Amino acid sequence: MSTVEKVDKNVVSFEFSVSAEEFETGIEKAYRKNVGKINVQGFRKGKAPRKIIEKYYGAEIFYEDAINIVLPDAYDKAVEENNIFPVDQPEIDIKGEISKENGITFTAKVTVKPEFELGTYKGVKADKVSHRTLKKDIDAEIEKMRERNSRMVTVEDRAVQKDDIANIDYEGFVDGVAFEGGKGEGYDLTIGSGQFIPGFEDQLIGKSTGEDVEVNVTFPEEYHAEDLKGKAAVFKVKINAIKYKELPELDDEFAKDVSEFDTLEDLKKDVKEKLSAAGKEKAKHETEENVVKAVCDNTEIDIPEAMINSQIEKMIRDFDMQLRYQGLNLEQYMKYTGFTVDTFKEQYKEEATKNVKTSLILEKVCEVEDIKATDADVEKEYNTLAEQNGMKVEDIKKYINEADVKERIKAQKTIQFLVDNADFK
Repeated sequence: MSTVEKVDKNVVSFEFSVSAEEFETGIEKAYRKNVGKINVQGFRKGKAPRKIIEKYYGAEIFYEDAINIVLPDAYDKAVEENNIFPVDQPEIDIKGEISKENGITFTAKVTVKPEFELGTYKGVKADKVSHRTLKKDIDAEIEKMRERNSRMVTVEDRAVQKDDIANIDYEGFVDGVAFEGGKGEGYDLTIGSGQFIPGFEDQLIGKSTGEDVEVNVTFPEEYHAEDLKGKAAVFKVKINAIKYKELPELDDEFAKDVSEFDTLEDLKKDVKEKLSAAGKEKAKHETEENVVKAVCDNTEIDIPEAMINSQIEKMIRDFDMQLRYQGLNLEQYMKYTGFTVDTFKEQYKEEATKNVKTSLILEKVCEVEDIKATDADVEKEYNTLAEQNGMKVEDIKKYINEADVKERIKAQKTIQFLVDNADFK
């Protein structure tokens, strides 16, 4: 182990070495990696012995590749031996001369997890949340079921009304010139939904199938496209069809059609039970958030920017993944909305800082209170994950490693510990 020195706020430096034997192993690997590319007079390409190549080109020919081969493992070993917890890429330099006889000594400087003192975390005052399931909640859920089981009916004998779905072709013009993104064909627009620019949908009310309509609107000042903000526009619209949603009657037949229940009363009872269970889970989660926030408010941490930036990058990747599930990607989203990577970074910074702070504090409490994840806990969690994903336990274990499962369990146990020790108002 070498001496670890604190050189700046959350930054340490240390030395570590690669022995002559380890360096020799790296040189041999570098030789085997590169020999096929090297020409030496009197030998077929790729067949020259290492000593001949070193004599011909110099002993240092393989040093750079050898260092790249041995450095990662040597650095990781030094980090582990010195109980260093890096949160960013290190700055690594070679100290002194590179020598086959003596090996190599490196100096490293790296940003690490911040050291901090926990504030009060037992007995913190927090609000305990509860959620009641009301009749209006049940009715709203039943209404969603009616919506999901509605059917579209084409209107033949009247004009467009509010809540109708108008299938339209449209093209927008500003100062007589068509603008990018302002054209669509066969688009289903729900009248009154507010999907389009204010005033657009209202001007279709009273129009009939097959009719051509000229819609005059003004883009809002806060519109995302800079070149359209506050501009007057004309849309040429063709109404292809008018449809409306026909909802099923709310009776026992409806219950039979959409569920395993024979009566509407039984369906409502089941909905109430499920909403109550979801409400309890939501209340539990919100109570935990209140307790964790109270604990975090009692502790000050000087968080390295590298940790915050890393969390922001993760949040951006997660958002990109969500977009891909919807058939978009981050690049397309930024093009449509005018967002930039810097916009995302600014938007996510506060939440990212909160997430990192919370994670650090939970980790510290877990350490101080010696909270463990037992083998039984791990097996139970794997079984839960398998059930949730409709997979076999042995298959879920291939995708989620045990270390991650243990960290998840310890975090859950730590939060429960804080809740159990909280002082609820």
